Amino acid sequence: MKDKVLVDTSVWIEFFKSKSEIGNRLEALLKGNSVWTCGIAMFELLQGVKSDSERETILGILSTLPYLEMSIDLWQKSAAISLSLKKRGITLPLSDIFIASIAIEYNLSVFTIDRHFEQIPNLKIYK
Repeated sequence: MKDKVLVDTSVWIEFFKSKSEIGNRLEALLKGNSVWTCGIAMFELLQGVKSDSERETILGILSTLPYLEMSIDLWQKSAAISLSLKKRGITLPLSDIFIASIAIEYNLSVFTIDRHFEQIPNLKIYK
């Protein structure tokens, strides 16, 4: 079965900045039509652009991908995930909790280099 992957911003940054092993793996997933995106990843990437051409490059790639967004239900599920983690003494960036919530809801793996995603229950990590 084809991988369905939601790509975290950490991997997109590697992809756009250099030819790295992580970037090469993402490129292969892109060629295989396995990559999905969401508003949070788009926001994180675009808020860090350094030029109009960089913005155009990012949008050019992201606009070709299947797009998922938060729903009212997912905002509530995200809050529940955050609360359960905080009760265990774990505080994660909200953007990562949102990405994880979308991935769990749509049965996607998260492609990331941030290890803290491993602390989120029921989240599949793309290896």
